[in-house]
Amino acid sequence: MNAIFFFIVLVSFLIASWRQITETVAIGAPTAMEILGAGVIESAKDSVTLALGLIGVMALFLGLMKVAENGGLLTIIAKLMRPILLRLFPDVPDGHPAMGAMVMNLSANVLGLGNAATPFGIRAMQELDRLNPHKGTATDSMVLFLAINTSSITILPTGVIALRAAAGSNDPAGIVPTTLFATFCSTLVAILAAKSLARLWGQNSTTSPKLDEEKEVQSLQAQLSTEEVNVINAATAADHGHAFPFWVTLLALVCLLILIPITIIHGSTLSPWIIPTLVLGLLAFGYIRGVEIYSSFVDGAREGFEVAVRIIPYLVAILVAIGMFRASGAMDLIIGPFSAITSLIGLPADALPMAMLRPLSGSGAYGILASTIQNPAIGPDSYTGYLVSTLQGSTETTFYVLAVYFGAIQIRRIRHALAVGLLADITGVAAAIIICSFFYTIPNMHTFFMVFIFYIITH
Repeated sequence: MNAIFFFIVLVSFLIASWRQITETVAIGAPTAMEILGAGVIESAKDSVTLALGLIGVMALFLGLMKVAENGGLLTIIAKLMRPILLRLFPDVPDGHPAMGAMVMNLSANVLGLGNAATPFGIRAMQELDRLNPHKGTATDSMVLFLAINTSSITILPTGVIALRAAAGSNDPAGIVPTTLFATFCSTLVAILAAKSLARLWGQNSTTSPKLDEEKEVQSLQAQLSTEEVNVINAATAADHGHAFPFWVTLLALVCLLILIPITIIHGSTLSPWIIPTLVLGLLAFGYIRGVEIYSSFVDGAREGFEVAVRIIPYLVAILVAIGMFRASGAMDLIIGPFSAITSLIGLPADALPMAMLRPLSGSGAYGILASTIQNPAIGPDSYTGYLVSTLQGSTETTFYVLAVYFGAIQIRRIRHALAVGLLADITGVAAAIIICSFFYTIPNMHTFFMVFIFYIITH
């Protein structure tokens, strides 16, 4: 991110300098460097204004998610996902801590809790490395886990909803159906690509421990913190008969598949209900589960407040850089030629920087999202606003994830991990364009879709 940040500022300054020297402006009109300077100040002000509006919304959502977390919602989702993961990762012994960490990581991603997912993801990679017969080389299980992690199906992109609400959106939860569709497509492609490309890179599967599994699990858990042991044990409760049967998991998967066309067809009708229903549903869930919902909500809201305050410096940095890039004319100069092509497939110039930067930098993409939906000429509820919001919620910072997760266990040969991650990103972008075009640019498409579904069912 250091190089990206400096590059944006440097290019902006050089282009503004060139325009200052070569262009002739009318008397009284601002020069290129004056426009650049004003853009810096205005961007800095806008970033703090946005962050202040974000504090309350972030506190609300993290408060609600803390109630759900204390009520065991993550564990319930983990138990639903576990039978599927056992079949996707046959090389990982059932009951091994790696399986528990993976299901908790992916469960957090389903709810859009990226901050909670990362610690579990690192722990999962550490445990997978203990099963690795070739240290320093990524196994098939590691690559598949990262593929699913970077493209994970997201039912509730809480962070993006909060940012859209802070930007004044009339429909902040309107990206739920678009994000669900895009992440389902990218996850499916990620799994298929990871399984297929593994053959091209040669087999490098994990091997089951030669020691007694129970002793191995106990020795690994002895190295974890008490809190990690408790959470991972909850996720591995299947070993003691407390997990849901496979038919329950299959039923949940079918319901998810049915939910996708329902949200597509009735998305505009359902979206106003999402946030009020979410508030009542999560609080009711916690109350029924015996959680002290008020104190839990306050604890989560306090964390949300701290998170919102912590990101202010990052927002200032990236929004100032993007403001300079736009004010200098560099945005039009660099993005213009590409946008002439991408706009033909539904990716306008204002959304192109988001698609290009998302795999490289999470904070940079977050800043571009904030800058785009804050722009009065675009707004959060335009086609571009919905598209960049969906891109943020349905794609991942692939290079960052590879660096952090593989760096934690010193993997040098990543094999097909990068190829799979980028394929998932490209699929997520393509699916986001398709679904946003369906919702916001193509007239009468909802009617056509319902007729098409009816035809498929009846024939």
